[in-house]
Amino acid sequence: MQTILKRFAGWSLSTPATLVILLFLVVPVAITIATTFADEGGVLAPYLTFFSSGFRRTVLWRTIEISLATTAISLVIGFLAAYVVSKAPDRLKSLLIIAAVFPLLTGVVVRSFAWLIILGREGILNSFLLWTGIADQPFAMLYTQWSVVVAMVYLFVPLMILTLVGVLENIPDDVVQASASLGATPAATFRQVIFPLAVPGLIVGAVLVFTGSFTAYATPQLLGGDRQMVMGTLMHQRAMVAFDWVGASTVATIMVVITIAVVLLMSRTARRLNPMAA
Repeated sequence: MQTILKRFAGWSLSTPATLVILLFLVVPVAITIATTFADEGGVLAPYLTFFSSGFRRTVLWRTIEISLATTAISLVIGFLAAYVVSKAPDRLKSLLIIAAVFPLLTGVVVRSFAWLIILGREGILNSFLLWTGIADQPFAMLYTQWSVVVAMVYLFVPLMILTLVGVLENIPDDVVQASASLGATPAATFRQVIFPLAVPGLIVGAVLVFTGSFTAYATPQLLGGDRQMVMGTLMHQRAMVAFDWVGASTVATIMVVITIAVVLLMSRTARRLNPMAA
């Protein structure tokens, strides 16, 4: 009887949160996906229209390229920074974590506008290059794919650092010292000890960065414009400019499917690299 009451109490406590998730997350996504299958042209007509367009395929591939590049660069920078933070003394560690979190205290639009000032034709970087004589005329840095990647890396590296710091801190020093005492070089210790134990944090951070960069709107719109349109800006254009709600829902559905596929792929990769992370 007590077991039944405990189960009932558990379900009763979790029911409100479950209903909120279903109502505000699952149901809207399900309605959005269902809209794409109710088109008059056929069940798969919106998807055939999307993939038959060379422009939309280019937008999709560009979004994937930007997201993968942002994730890869953020992994490298975030891992190195998190490793330094995790090995720092307690007082210095607190300062370093505050420095890493500080950019998150400002909005995405404000941080993106900062890169407009840095990368503009009369911006800080071009002014420095002209002043040092490295360049004799300003470079066109804005509205390029790499400018979007640079800004996205700046946006998401703090998340990567925060994700990895806790994981690296939990790696026992005794394990690393034992590896060194057995004759392993620092590179071998990193490859065989530190990296496998950090895989769970790397996967979580990669998922956060990829999903955030793949669905981003403000930063690609400000720094890429129409020249470097991505899926988020394409969806906004279809919904708010062309009022093509079926087309916008199709873009959103493709983004959801690709995001889920990448998450599953990364989880499978984590299990292969480190069975303990499964």
